[in-house]
Amino acid sequence: MMSRRPGTSSRRFGDTKSKSSPVLSIGLIIVGGLFLIGYLYRGSGGLGGRLDSFSRVEGDYLCSGEVQRTIPVLQKAYGDSMHKVLHVGPDTCYVVSKLQKEDETEAWGIEPYDIEDADSHCKAQIRRGNVRVADIKFPLPYRPKSFSLVIVSDTLDYLSPRYLNKTLPDLVRVSADGLVIFTGFPTNQKAKVADVSKFGRAAKMRSGSWWVKFFLQSNLEENEAVNKKFEQASTQNFYVPKCQIFHLKSLH
Repeated sequence: MMSRRPGTSSRRFGDTKSKSSPVLSIGLIIVGGLFLIGYLYRGSGGLGGRLDSFSRVEGDYLCSGEVQRTIPVLQKAYGDSMHKVLHVGPDTCYVVSKLQKEDETEAWGIEPYDIEDADSHCKAQIRRGNVRVADIKFPLPYRPKSFSLVIVSDTLDYLSPRYLNKTLPDLVRVSADGLVIFTGFPTNQKAKVADVSKFGRAAKMRSGSWWVKFFLQSNLEENEAVNKKFEQASTQNFYVPKCQIFHLKSLH
């Protein structure tokens, strides 16, 4: 009797395996199909597409992707001030495209860095005049208050205080209702060769207290009213910032 049990047990295990194999195969086929559909959907510009992705720029997480995710919150905080927007920073082609999909919103962008590797979508934005390539160390080619709102991301982190003293007031100059700054947290400080080769220097992530002091020294005033609205909208949208966000008043 005991000599037969292993054989019987083996046959039963073998039978179970043979019966489950078709089910396993079908499951793998279904999973593979879902992965394929997801891949194709991403490539066609679906929810997982490039516009909602992390920044395409090499290096750590950058704030240009954060700008795209923050648009609903900004709309609640700024209201009608979102009708004419200028975005300044890397990946501005994709931020501009995202903004242009919003109702009653016109958007333009400035790409401050090399775009030799820009794709056809970005080049089309440049040809149409929606996006400019410009060195923001020099005065922006716009009249005062040309835009209701100016948003800058992943740009000020790469400027020394010498250039910040010129660039930041100029960004405020071309805005009518305010300037929104997205900048990295000091804990994200990682100097990489890719950053230096593309941006000319490694990013300098400054603390919130450093920025507040710099605003005061530059005679720039934070917009406390908008800041409160932004915090309320963030809570309502369950939004948790991954970058530091500052709201500055325009010059009057």
